[in-house]
Amino acid sequence: MTHANHTTSTTSTANTPGGAHRTAPDGAMNGLLSTEGLPPWLTPVARAAETIEPLQLSRFLPPESGAGRQSAVLVLFGEGERGPELLLMERAGSLRSHAGQPSFPGGSLDPEDGDPRTDGPLRAALREAEEETGLDPRGVQLFGVLPRLFIPVSDFVVTPVLGWWRVPSPVGAVDLNETARVFTVPVADLTDPANRATAVHPRGHSGPAFLVESALVWGFTAGVIDRILHFAGWERPWDRSRQVPLDWRA
Repeated sequence: MTHANHTTSTTSTANTPGGAHRTAPDGAMNGLLSTEGLPPWLTPVARAAETIEPLQLSRFLPPESGAGRQSAVLVLFGEGERGPELLLMERAGSLRSHAGQPSFPGGSLDPEDGDPRTDGPLRAALREAEEETGLDPRGVQLFGVLPRLFIPVSDFVVTPVLGWWRVPSPVGAVDLNETARVFTVPVADLTDPANRATAVHPRGHSGPAFLVESALVWGFTAGVIDRILHFAGWERPWDRSRQVPLDWRA
């Protein structure tokens, strides 16, 4: 899914305008969401998912009209050799748009996924992650949902779905025409100030970025990671004046 083409601007405002209220699936719905048995280090993330408001994530919120291409991404936390980590993928360099950009697994909702405002995003996030990375969804425990966000340039309404990789399974690029690689990033690297910067797009907008695993993570993906680190209390002070120019068209 293309969801890295717009930086996620943040604000401390917790109130949302009319029509932009938080819409998260019922936590007990069909047993798809559960916080039972999560490792203690994920508790701050689960708590943040219950209270965070849309404008605390981004100023780009879904249109009040309900328009937009409904989609979901899987923000999957696992535990690797260096502790907590996140699963990411990198788009193939041969693609016409957003070539080589890291992102969360995800994509558009299909009709069989269900209602976009309830459990549809949860099913879509798991389905797309399996299709793109080959992971076994039976080993993933979904424990939270962040508010829906909007990517104006692509018209995507994106629901970030939080998962715990309870039983890890082998992953890799399923279709090399679409995905160059699938990789994990230690949270320790994401919080390391030496790996943080502000990405500046040629069109003028800017946002957080991470230089990890030989990749520059920016745009929507970096914005969501930045806010998770912040609201989970994991963020470390970093030099926001350090800039990384984005010198391609996107």
